[in-house]
Amino acid sequence: MNDEVRSGTQSADDIHITNVPQSFRAFAEEVHKRTQKPKTTPTAIPQKLLPAEFNMALVHFYRGEVQRSNVWRGRLDATTNWAVITAGATLSFVFSSPDNPHFAIPINTLLVSIFLFMEARRYRYYEVWANRVRVLETGYFAPMLSHRTIPPDKEWAEHIAADLIAPHFTISEWEAVGRRLRSNYLWIFILLTLSWTLKVYIHPSPIPLVSDADYKAFWDVFFNRATVGLAPGWLVVFSGILFNGLILFVAFSTLKLKDASSEVLPLESFEWHPLKQVSDWAESSLKRRNTIRRSKKAKQRVRSIHKTEG
Repeated sequence: MNDEVRSGTQSADDIHITNVPQSFRAFAEEVHKRTQKPKTTPTAIPQKLLPAEFNMALVHFYRGEVQRSNVWRGRLDATTNWAVITAGATLSFVFSSPDNPHFAIPINTLLVSIFLFMEARRYRYYEVWANRVRVLETGYFAPMLSHRTIPPDKEWAEHIAADLIAPHFTISEWEAVGRRLRSNYLWIFILLTLSWTLKVYIHPSPIPLVSDADYKAFWDVFFNRATVGLAPGWLVVFSGILFNGLILFVAFSTLKLKDASSEVLPLESFEWHPLKQVSDWAESSLKRRNTIRRSKKAKQRVRSIHKTEG
């Protein structure tokens, strides 16, 4: 074998292939097999499960989605707590001494606005999980418990599967902002506005309102006290009125946006015509995407039940 290896008539490939001992070649092949990654063959998921298997999987899935929605619900409460704590601390500081500046309240108002948008973003994520929970409750559990008084819905499973493959937000940004604003933050903004007005009025001393001259000079004194640095008092007051007007507009213009599935909404529709017109405009201009809303179908089923029972 040594003579064959040393002969120059054979190439390196021939030497490697033909003249290597059989035991070494078997060892090299074994090492090569071990270093290669095993080829995985995809296993097909059975499309039809046994009733017991299907119910068990669905129950665990439902518990997981409930846990997800609870976690994001806790995050919503945390943001509201931040807004309440900062507002309370600011008001305590401002009213603790006449020398403390009043412009701390507008600064805190901007901070609360940031908390509002943070909570609206968290609310949209919360609605993703809460919507799945509502789909399971209205499409699976409700027909099971109603003894067929609710017509069965054959699309709830397809909706869940499509949402699992491509998750998406189920409500718009403006609906989330409007709901959190009407629930909590509107009252905080009203409190901050009234507190700022009271602070300017009573500190360093209450503006006298005894004679006619005092009434005539009231706004001059008020604007003088409302001055912040180079910004005149009238500009500060006008900015406050514009900001609070915008807050009220957003709060009431989003009244008719009812895509949230986690809210307990009344069966009656909103019928106050001036605000209804504003809500119609908000629904047409602010709602950008139409998503499949399982909660709407659930409400329709509940309303049909009430009509038939009545």
